[in-house]
Amino acid sequence: MTEAKWYILHTYSGYENKVMNNINTLVENRKLNHLIEEVMVPTEVVTEVHDGKTKQVEVKLFPSYVYVKMVMTDESWYICRNTRGVTGFVGPGSKPIPLTDEEVRNLGMTRQKSEATFKVGEVILINSGPLEGSEGVIKEIDEPNSKVAIGVIMFGRETPVTLDISGIDKIN
Repeated sequence: MTEAKWYILHTYSGYENKVMNNINTLVENRKLNHLIEEVMVPTEVVTEVHDGKTKQVEVKLFPSYVYVKMVMTDESWYICRNTRGVTGFVGPGSKPIPLTDEEVRNLGMTRQKSEATFKVGEVILINSGPLEGSEGVIKEIDEPNSKVAIGVIMFGRETPVTLDISGIDKIN
């Protein structure tokens, strides 16, 4: 069995989540987890301020693209290519080209386990993004997705922020 690699699907604008959900449903129904391992739409949670109110908004990092980690076979190609909303694979002509290991690392699609273990209620330091250097309190930990919900004091009140575990450090 060959190793699964990351491929990129181009979709109609606004169809990214529908494509991801449809592929995941087909994989589950046809029991093809051995061919299509993961489907994702890379997103980032950003804090927006409008009229003095802050709110968390999830934005797509690459609109109109869906990332699929799969073993390329006729069956896996057919499922992805013929999903409603997909215009094709990224690559020359009809030949999909997998991402290189370096591209996967640069896109941050490999999840690295955090060395530090965190606890709810612990005070941490944010080490990346627009809130870099801010302190916050861990409210919730989502280990399977490597995410943490943090309360950060902004404008005199606590604001919820969701970050990758890799985006925070323990305060010594």
